[in-house]
Amino acid sequence: MSVLLKNATIYDEAFETVQKNITIDGERIAAIDDRTDADTVLDLAGYTVLPGLIDIHIHGCAGYDTGEATKEALDAMSDCLVQRGVTSFCPTSMTLSFEELQRIFRNVADSRLTVPGAYIHGINMEGPYIAMSKKGAQNGAYVRNPDAAEFKRLFEDCGGIIKVVDIAPECDGAQEFVREIQPICPVSIAHTAADYDEACQAIEWGVRHVTHLYNAQSGLTHRSPGVVGAVFDKTREYGVRAEMICDGFHIHPAALRIAFAQLGEDNSIIISDSMCAAGHVDGEYDLGGQTVYVKDGKALLADGTIAASTSNVYEELRNVMRFGIPTKQAIKSATINPARAIRVDDETGSIKEGKSADLLVVDDEFNIVLVIVRGEIKVDNR
Repeated sequence: MSVLLKNATIYDEAFETVQKNITIDGERIAAIDDRTDADTVLDLAGYTVLPGLIDIHIHGCAGYDTGEATKEALDAMSDCLVQRGVTSFCPTSMTLSFEELQRIFRNVADSRLTVPGAYIHGINMEGPYIAMSKKGAQNGAYVRNPDAAEFKRLFEDCGGIIKVVDIAPECDGAQEFVREIQPICPVSIAHTAADYDEACQAIEWGVRHVTHLYNAQSGLTHRSPGVVGAVFDKTREYGVRAEMICDGFHIHPAALRIAFAQLGEDNSIIISDSMCAAGHVDGEYDLGGQTVYVKDGKALLADGTIAASTSNVYEELRNVMRFGIPTKQAIKSATINPARAIRVDDETGSIKEGKSADLLVVDDEFNIVLVIVRGEIKVDNR
């Protein structure tokens, strides 16, 4: 059954605005042209169509967490996300034991094809191969050095659906891990005390991704450029992409503007890094076995350490445009750039014939009008 979206402004494959109609056939975009006939025709005059948003780093929302390892949790997250314009995501794990990670990953593998809203690409493995000194809200009891053999066991056990794995590049075994794992799964710099030279070395080994830039890593100063300086210095030469939590709390808007400018429109990625309190109420929550206190939407450990966010990619996309980031770069940062980072850009992330019909329709004030996931209307606010 074909569906025609007509008379809207759309962001084309190059993320330029054009007046074209979109024909959807089943789960795919069948045509982007001037045709006017289909089994179902939706007149979207006055609206704008973007690719569906993608969140590649999310622990939880709606009161549920990936770490619960239940279908109920992933279903709730999927449904909560689609209401906020997110059409696909990567449930994200914490620093845990091998057995617990195995249980979580198996649940994602078993549940991913039946979630009701936003669909699941695979797993973001944030830890346990991180630096103790930069563990943040991760559980220090399970922090360990990069272990390619352990990772491969987890990777194979869940059917190869791990889409990102984090390491601190100064840890023992990091180079061997990157050389062995990067060809099968993107490796990201994260929760690291690495200095500028160590971060540059990791980039030379093949790392092309950085987890939540600025947070839980060495910052940029004039004599010690740190991980942040390495990313800014090397991104254009190596195509290093960096995630950013754009809630305005984790990173000051001015620092976001600097980062977006340095990264360029192809290497900036908006993530939520949200925990189960996102889309829920203030109170006490569990995150990877640690108590997080959420007040006024800010998530902190008892010692004041910033934990995950309570935001979502849709709100953050609106934030960065309000902060002065160019609209084209902002939209790419929530769509095609994360898709490229996890190697699914042939499938989704832009409006192109043959790709999955994952679409977000907004009005002039960027309010959500329609959310379409694989050709199916999941949200209709007309």
